[in-house]
Amino acid sequence: MKTLNTFYIGGQWVEPSAASTQADIVNPATGRLTGRLTMGTTEDADRAVAAARAAFPAWSESSRAERVALLERIIEGYRARLDDIAEAVRIEIGAPITLCKQLQAAIGLAQLQAALDTLRHFEFETQYDKSYVRREAIGVAALITPWNWPLNQIAAKVAPALAAGCTIVLKPSEIAPLDAVIFGEIVHEAGAPPGVFNMLFGDGPVVGARLSSHPEVDMVSITGSTRAGVEVAISAAPTVKRVAQELGGKSPLLILDDADLRAAVTSGVAQCMVNSGQTCVAPTRMLVPRERYDDAIAIAAAVANGIVVGDPADPATKMGPISNRAQYDKVQQMIRAGIEEGARVVAGGLGRPDGLTQGFYARPTVFADVRNDMKIAREEIFGPVLVMIPYDGEEQAIAIANDTEYGLAAYIATSDTGRARRVAARLRAGSVRINGAMLDITVPFGGYKTSGNGREYGREGLAEFLECKSVTG
Repeated sequence: MKTLNTFYIGGQWVEPSAASTQADIVNPATGRLTGRLTMGTTEDADRAVAAARAAFPAWSESSRAERVALLERIIEGYRARLDDIAEAVRIEIGAPITLCKQLQAAIGLAQLQAALDTLRHFEFETQYDKSYVRREAIGVAALITPWNWPLNQIAAKVAPALAAGCTIVLKPSEIAPLDAVIFGEIVHEAGAPPGVFNMLFGDGPVVGARLSSHPEVDMVSITGSTRAGVEVAISAAPTVKRVAQELGGKSPLLILDDADLRAAVTSGVAQCMVNSGQTCVAPTRMLVPRERYDDAIAIAAAVANGIVVGDPADPATKMGPISNRAQYDKVQQMIRAGIEEGARVVAGGLGRPDGLTQGFYARPTVFADVRNDMKIAREEIFGPVLVMIPYDGEEQAIAIANDTEYGLAAYIATSDTGRARRVAARLRAGSVRINGAMLDITVPFGGYKTSGNGREYGREGLAEFLECKSVTG
């Protein structure tokens, strides 16, 4: 039984306040209790913010070389603990161990390295004719991260914030605390000055609300649901602090009529189902030319039915469980809603896969005969559920793709590069991937509409943590 009962504040691991409560750490592969986590209070949040505020003057004036050196040490420590991180993610959210090693743990390292590379060449001061512009650290940054790709989100916020000269209060997800503690240990061992990096656990209504409303916090960066992002923005409004939000998505995959259908559908199903469908940018709406729709359905069903679902500890497993009971219940409710709306289940459906009698396992599910006004086509399910929508002509495909409250990502499959660029320009989404392209963490990432504000990754991601000051004369 793992017990996590300290927070990292002011350069040391400290006891929480006396009023702190306990939360369960549950292994989603078994549904059984594996540990206990101490949850923070407003008092704990205040202590963390005070430590960050006290450390800000010195760290904000640190040199590029000092920040580079710290990130290099963090990277060295992270690399040494890759296996520990992968195992922690497997236990806490049920991701398959192969995925944990190849992506869940590895992408955190990649984010750290990308931020370091950006820092080395970032222009903090630009000279004009009689003026110059300084880009200075915004201040204390509260970072709120989710459970689905925990290390990616932690590293993608912490690294650029440190690079910018900000001091940090990190609130990781209470559902995925094990990897966050390891990350905190890495930062401590790397010699971060006391108060530059602080971390505590807690729920949104208590710790999240206190951080986002705190008068000594200058910026909040949150990755989570649109609902959570709205609540943070409302809490932050009275203090007029900057809010960066990477929120929900319902991303379309436009398979155009000149695409390699088998390759496009196969890639689309795989990208939708990875990490048990718990990916904000997953292409969960597959748009297919009506004349090729039946063939696409057959391919998608075969691919989904071929996914090996099982024990995350088994290297042969391709899909583990949903990360927690509440999310599992939501996925089941959405599958039921799709059936009730008249969509046709061509793979998967309600309940657990055959042979799995415990844990939060869902069946890789594909719906056909879906209209874009159905609930399963409008709402983010955040599970292994794909909806397939037929269209007539490119114009209708673009219209359906854009007919959503979200705008985080979009995908295009086509054999014509010029056509891909033309269609990409018309899609209301923050990132567009063509022909199965992988995520590029050197270019900005973020959403349109209710998918959020601000950008992460690359130069733009670092700039989110900076204020501009013009100096003339």
